[in-house]
Amino acid sequence: MSPNTTVTITSFGYLHAAPPAADLTVDLRRHFKDPHVSPGLRHRTAEDLIVREAVLRTAGIPQLINAITTAADAYLSGPGAADIATLDIATGCAGGRHRAGTTAMVLAAILAGDQDQLAYLTGGPDAARRWGLNHLAHWYADRGLDVHLVHRDMHRAVVAR
Repeated sequence: MSPNTTVTITSFGYLHAAPPAADLTVDLRRHFKDPHVSPGLRHRTAEDLIVREAVLRTAGIPQLINAITTAADAYLSGPGAADIATLDIATGCAGGRHRAGTTAMVLAAILAGDQDQLAYLTGGPDAARRWGLNHLAHWYADRGLDVHLVHRDMHRAVVAR
């Protein structure tokens, strides 16, 4: 890992445009429940705790977040890592408002080692522990990664489907 490694995490919606270029792209569309189907969540985004809680309660999402951090660590530790100053991760769902946004936000807090932000995003330290995520932010706290979060499509209009 280069001493000034920048990690950019981009959330996006496949229904808006092609995925952004990334080293690691995670497609959340087929395997994880879409909060869009709930009328109470449809017009909300991952900026709302109720959406983040719905996504994090989805079976497999906390495990996937853990797996993505493991994959990120592999990219940052590989034989070419000393020569690479950037790692781009993209998380995509249908519209980019719920699953992709939540996953990207939580990943950014973890990779930045920001335990306070992770607690805020998940609804408190107990929630972060319940989903098995708190130890990840602690582990990354001293890595010194420069983490950037981009929501390409979160604020676009809800896609009619």
